[in-house]
Amino acid sequence: MTVQAPGAGAGGRASGAASADAPFIAAAGAVPWRRRRGTLEVAMVHRPAYDDWAWAKGKLDAGEDWPTAAVREVEEETGLQVRLGRPLPLSSYSFVDRKGEVARKQVRYWAAEVVGGSGELLNEIDEVAWLPVSDAMARLDYARDREQLRAMVRYAAQGALTTWPLVLVRHAKARPRNQWRQDDRLRPLDARGERRAEAIVPMLGAFGVSRLVTSSSTRCVDTLAPYAASAGLELKTKEGLTEEAFVEDPDRAVKHLRKALQRGVPAALCSHGPVLPLLLEELSVLGSVEQPEGEAVVSTLLEAADLGMSKGELLVCHVSGTGEAARIVAVERHLP
Repeated sequence: MTVQAPGAGAGGRASGAASADAPFIAAAGAVPWRRRRGTLEVAMVHRPAYDDWAWAKGKLDAGEDWPTAAVREVEEETGLQVRLGRPLPLSSYSFVDRKGEVARKQVRYWAAEVVGGSGELLNEIDEVAWLPVSDAMARLDYARDREQLRAMVRYAAQGALTTWPLVLVRHAKARPRNQWRQDDRLRPLDARGERRAEAIVPMLGAFGVSRLVTSSSTRCVDTLAPYAASAGLELKTKEGLTEEAFVEDPDRAVKHLRKALQRGVPAALCSHGPVLPLLLEELSVLGSVEQPEGEAVVSTLLEAADLGMSKGELLVCHVSGTGEAARIVAVERHLP
């Protein structure tokens, strides 16, 4: 299951009314953007079956997470491979389905940058258009789709549209301590934890994570190992992120976090339940409180620090800038 934190933004209007027991459809998409000669441009798609212009989006497959679906749908509809950036306002509305029944739909969107792809159109789309903001605003067929574009313009004006992800990961479920007789640092994932480790592979890929830093404990290493193998990345193991080292010197874990902020490359940092609250508190001071979303960002980080992250949870911080200039402009929590 995926939870999008309040700091991720909210938006969209319902078109018509649907009862609480109406069918619910979960969908995800993204708005690819670029700058041409200093002008912000976005990509939208034309669907011949409906003769409309909208953002690339589609329904989640069974068991699929929202970010994974967003990246998949964009590639299927535009032929472009994207890396997700900060979340955009979601869209919630009702419509009449093919059976003539009123259904509810929720679409979650992200800003996205193109990282590859052929651009070949393969799925239900006959044209992709890159347009400046004013032209895109005029061409969109649905008022609800303008919410995402307005947000992107606002973020760009704030200098906070370009971001990089710092993902905090709590290791997936491991074998119980009372059933393990060896060194606790060698305790492995259980079957459920192994499934979660595989499930987060496409999610980390969706955000373009390119650096992996983890506690040297087996359960943390094994949580990120499937993604490392899939992406061809090296796992950087750090003693300072282990529970044992944290008890002796908590500052060691904080130093690893600060190094990640200094580097400014898309990174995942995996550690333990007792270690993560201090890191979350450290990140909370980077909430961009001068922006409308800043209060929600800080609240989300402090709530996660207070109540704890779930085993196998991904908490995605969207960071603008690096080092002392780093500011967290949005936060997402993705639960197993």
